[in-house]
Amino acid sequence: MLFDTDVLIWISRKSEKAGRIVDSDTNRAMSIVSFMELLQGAGNKEESRLIKDFVKSLGISNLPITENISLRASVYIEEFGHSSGLRVADALIAATAAEHGLPLCTGDQAHFKRIHNLEISIFRP
Repeated sequence: MLFDTDVLIWISRKSEKAGRIVDSDTNRAMSIVSFMELLQGAGNKEESRLIKDFVKSLGISNLPITENISLRASVYIEEFGHSSGLRVADALIAATAAEHGLPLCTGDQAHFKRIHNLEISIFRP
């Protein structure tokens, strides 16, 4: 399963429900975009180190952006950007999940629900 940034933030806030979802899946992944979003929230280098340690402790692999992911994300933006408010980061995250054949676990169903070839697992905090 590919975990969206919001689910990872809930885990960092000690949400037991979010922790159970991650623990229930043995194939844990995240887009490098989510990792960058987490790092962007760090206030200093120490917080960046803590984020890196946090992700490592969860056993979540980072999936890079490939050419196919970029192309798929651009199609998603063209098709769904205006109608659903899909933004670049979310398009890249969705394309990463789709390219790897992974369900996307997210609390933000609105941006992703129109993408037909994407399996979504909804997280409710």
